[in-house]
Amino acid sequence: MALPLSRRQFLLGGLALGGSAALAACGRPDTTPVSSRSTPTTSSLSDAKAAKQLSAEPISLDIGGIEAKTWGYSLEGGSPAIDITAGDTLRVEVTNNLPESTSVHWHGLAVPNDMDGVPGMTQDPIEPGSSFTYEFQVNQPGTYFYHSHSGIQLDKGLHAPLIVRDPNDPGDYDVEWTILLDDWMDGVDGQTPEAELKMLQSMGSMSSMSAMGSGMMMSHGSGDYMLGGDTGDVPYPYYLLNQRIPSACRTFTAKPGQKAKLRFINAAADTIFKIALGGHTLTLTHTDGYAVEPTEVSSFYLAMGERADAIVTLDDGAFPLAAIAAGKDDRAFAVVRTGSGEAPSATTTFDELATAGTFLIDRRPAESSLLDVGTISRTSDIELTGQMMPYKWGITVDGESGPVTAAQGQNLRMTIHNATAMAHPMHLHGHTWSLPDSGGLRKDTILVLPGESVNADLVANNPGEWAFHCHNGYHMSTGMMTSLQY
Repeated sequence: MALPLSRRQFLLGGLALGGSAALAACGRPDTTPVSSRSTPTTSSLSDAKAAKQLSAEPISLDIGGIEAKTWGYSLEGGSPAIDITAGDTLRVEVTNNLPESTSVHWHGLAVPNDMDGVPGMTQDPIEPGSSFTYEFQVNQPGTYFYHSHSGIQLDKGLHAPLIVRDPNDPGDYDVEWTILLDDWMDGVDGQTPEAELKMLQSMGSMSSMSAMGSGMMMSHGSGDYMLGGDTGDVPYPYYLLNQRIPSACRTFTAKPGQKAKLRFINAAADTIFKIALGGHTLTLTHTDGYAVEPTEVSSFYLAMGERADAIVTLDDGAFPLAAIAAGKDDRAFAVVRTGSGEAPSATTTFDELATAGTFLIDRRPAESSLLDVGTISRTSDIELTGQMMPYKWGITVDGESGPVTAAQGQNLRMTIHNATAMAHPMHLHGHTWSLPDSGGLRKDTILVLPGESVNADLVANNPGEWAFHCHNGYHMSTGMMTSLQY
């Protein structure tokens, strides 16, 4: 049974990680800051437990009858999804075959500072034609992803799932699917994220699509009442689920009565999604890699950078899996099929979508996920600032435009207040917060609604300079980024 509402209420090439499920097209079966910047280099990959060679390169991507000239990752010539076991050492040699510099960030993982992938902060950029080797031990199982942290490259498709398996997980499910959500414009009718960013900066509230005559304009964003105000700046032409548009969607297949594990990743740059599976309730089990008390929900919100795991026992038939682009009157879509029957339309409505979506921040942690923060020894007041006109966003720390600072070993409370009219998914590198007002829920990405304040605690036990920013790529690119230093 779904819980009562609290204070606020989902791969490349159609990849299905684990299980035996098939995919088909839709309808077919210390206070001194520490900075340790690394220099790109090439090294041998022979001695790592999980050694990978990754290329960032221009690609031609078929998103369902539409060919997009864009950028992407290729892992040794194939799918870029990484699947490893907790305790493994991951070594990835990244070669930059793009026409501009790049980097790779391991979203949600507490890696050594010089492996975090933020150019100008933790490493020098990987220049065209050069390589950089990332190497670190991966200790926390869960659903993660990796992506470029250079400019607005995330919105060009430079991202992929990173699944870390728990060697002690009994695997009480029959099939497993990774659901990668995205908003898409790059390479479609001449559109690019770079041009969109320039248009936002020059025209304030008008996006490039409206200027190009599409008839769409997001004046001061577009709203979803559950999100308390504006939800996005860019009206994308397409929203993708595992890189497919709704009219040419993926189909996930299983047998009636089977239990499915769904791993949801929001890799979008500007879009919060509301997710539901027609005819089913989903049991949320994890968020941002950490276990929560299992909770049945009809629908839930997933902000940019957030991940969530869910379990569902599948009925007999064909069911719509929809991810509504909040405030944008569009969706990403797939079909879950366990039997015969007509596939649901990509525009179908169903009861679960009409429910008030659950917010991940309202879940309660499983005991195994609790962090022993202890007594708070330092506090920092964070204010999120900005507006659409002029298009500029920012972060103040204790009333000033500087970094968050701490001493190694301190227990730090960051109180994040959103003083803007938009919801912001705030992400901290190198750490996972404990949220005291959510019973100690572990999160590395927190959706902070307009006017809301969220307390977020951490133990300063991973020294370095760590990026702290909004995971809306356009907000981050125009000032909503600072760092935690110790």
